[in-house]
Amino acid sequence: MTVRVMLVSPAVNAALREARFDGDAPLDRSGRERAEAVAGAVPTAGTHLSGSSERCLGTAAALGLTAARTEPALTGWDLGRWTGRRLDEVGAAEPAEVASWLGDPSAAPHGGESLRELVDRAGAWLESLDAPDGVCAVVEPSLLRAAVVHGLRLPLAAFWRLDAAPLSLTELSGRSGRWNVRLGRPLGDPGR
Repeated sequence: MTVRVMLVSPAVNAALREARFDGDAPLDRSGRERAEAVAGAVPTAGTHLSGSSERCLGTAAALGLTAARTEPALTGWDLGRWTGRRLDEVGAAEPAEVASWLGDPSAAPHGGESLRELVDRAGAWLESLDAPDGVCAVVEPSLLRAAVVHGLRLPLAAFWRLDAAPLSLTELSGRSGRWNVRLGRPLGDPGR
């Protein structure tokens, strides 16, 4: 059975603007307004899901996905004690740990989840799907990127080279072990 998975990256919040490690904060006004403006562009799916962060839940609500349920496998990347801190301050305080984290997919110097664990979690969720009417989920960019790395069987280092713009749609279609990907169409962009 072919499954269609549509992953929407959430709208902007203060943590994203400040380059913080997945700081769980609500959408700011401009993020909410932008999400509301593109609500009609969300693809139809039989199942609507959301990551559990305030940013994902707020985006889902602003997009009109009020029935979206949270899915534990779709939580953002657990970055342990770095969560909520700015990248530049962590880099200045712990340069060796940041270098290890960026260079070794199994490293978790922050005490949370390694990149390898994140990709494995996203992959296990993707491979478990049985949704003939499709799935649309609002997820943190890290989870979206991990799903693409798994789906295309990319080397883990490719994770660092993928970007997911706010309010963009990435589609994976296929079945367990064989996925095709359509990357990052901005919601509300009919030209793609």
